[in-house]
Amino acid sequence: MTKLSVNINKLATLRNSRGGNNPDLLQAAKDIERFGADGITVHPRPDERHIRYQDVFDLKKIISTEFNIEGNPTEAKFVDLVLANMPTQVTLVPDALGQLTSNHGWDTVKHAAYLKEIITVFKNAGIRVSIFVDPDLEMVTAAKDTGSDRIELYTESYAKGFKANKEDAIAPFIEAAIKANELGLGINAGHDLDLDNLKYFSNNIPGLLEVSIGHALICDAIYLGLENTVQLYKRQLQK
Repeated sequence: MTKLSVNINKLATLRNSRGGNNPDLLQAAKDIERFGADGITVHPRPDERHIRYQDVFDLKKIISTEFNIEGNPTEAKFVDLVLANMPTQVTLVPDALGQLTSNHGWDTVKHAAYLKEIITVFKNAGIRVSIFVDPDLEMVTAAKDTGSDRIELYTESYAKGFKANKEDAIAPFIEAAIKANELGLGINAGHDLDLDNLKYFSNNIPGLLEVSIGHALICDAIYLGLENTVQLYKRQLQK
């Protein structure tokens, strides 16, 4: 079954907005695991507006499932942070400094040489590597040459088009997944997946290994409760 990794950035944002330690990020991560999540994702940024660098060190000590750290490897501090904490997986995203949220995948053709170099650094340390890509066959094909273990399909276009025409919205993702499977690339996915669109996506993407979901899940948890919400998302991934 496809694994659910819960991105807890939004909980860190809530904590930071008031100061102090409420909600307690470490307890929340442990509870999310206890509620059934298969992993915890964080995306530390240089301004530490949500996840702080110290949070990563603290989380590493208590997470018992998979730990996924997302970020831009062009920031030397991020590379050092990942290597110091040895997560299960590092997901490389091409964010600009100060970017609100990730909104595009890597140009794996243009940045091939750089990606090969930095991916080698992480893989030599024994860390699984995934890179953020758009559902573009050229980008997926070139991703294989970087040495990455997996790709993470950037799913915003699917989420935006889902209600109008879900078949059209998912079509490029199915093609990208088929190509990735042919190339031996693992497939992750994330961005704007929610309780409305997740099941259709999961049922139609061949070889989908993991989804990383944060914003929508935390928003749903406000109304539905955190334990119930994690289990509802897990249910969407059942075949």
